[in-house]
Amino acid sequence: MVARWLTVRQGAAPLILSLPHTGTDIPDGVASGLSDPWLARRDADWWVDRLYAFAADQDATIVRTSLSRTVIDLNRDPSGASLYPGAAVTELCPTMTFDGEQLYKPGAAPGAEEIARRRARYFEPYHDALKAEIGRLRALHAHVVLYDAHSIRSRIPRLFDGELPQFNIGTNDSASCDPALTASVVAPCKASDLGHVVNGRFKGGFITRKHGEPAGGVHAIQMELACRGYMDEPENPTPSNWPTPFDPVRAAPLAAILKSVLSACLAFAGAPNPP
Repeated sequence: MVARWLTVRQGAAPLILSLPHTGTDIPDGVASGLSDPWLARRDADWWVDRLYAFAADQDATIVRTSLSRTVIDLNRDPSGASLYPGAAVTELCPTMTFDGEQLYKPGAAPGAEEIARRRARYFEPYHDALKAEIGRLRALHAHVVLYDAHSIRSRIPRLFDGELPQFNIGTNDSASCDPALTASVVAPCKASDLGHVVNGRFKGGFITRKHGEPAGGVHAIQMELACRGYMDEPENPTPSNWPTPFDPVRAAPLAAILKSVLSACLAFAGAPNPP
């Protein structure tokens, strides 16, 4: 039985779309300790689920949580090991925003027992769902692509220098997928002239590193988009100006490129072209 906060749309194509950071729900037991509910939602991957709405028409499997990443970051190593040694990162249960503001009231940050509770209740079921869908599709296809979809503000000095390219592709330095898949994903991004990088600041988080097994036919790749491609980014986000609304007209050109990206994933996996 799937939990209410977890949505699994099962498709037959050899493609899984993972959406671990698009949620904004915060359970009452967590909300009571927060310093500011808006801060706790500010770093969501805003509107990414809408941006990739076309994936259902490609018969992709879509795994999504409605929970805010402040509750649990489903793309972090539960052991606490840093995925990016030397760089500022958020924890499994984040206590600071991307910009370094405190998320919890003094003394209210989650301790070891609470972190273990959230891990068991939210983290493990999400990854179990991914594992189950990978197994289901591998029974049907020789190759399956797990596409982990994200977005982030273009400039966050605490996390990275300067401005991100539009497309930030992560393959854990080619360990999580076949290089041929990487080349297929890069091609439409490069053709767009919007800027791309492979294994730059974002090399792929825990999801790609845990589930990617190219030798076993499971190819995991992360796409971190700069938000500016589909929504306005104020220089200083505040409750009055962030998030900016989703604009389907503005998002359409980027969505068209992303549709080509997912079509390339399907072609790599050997699927027929979607209608």
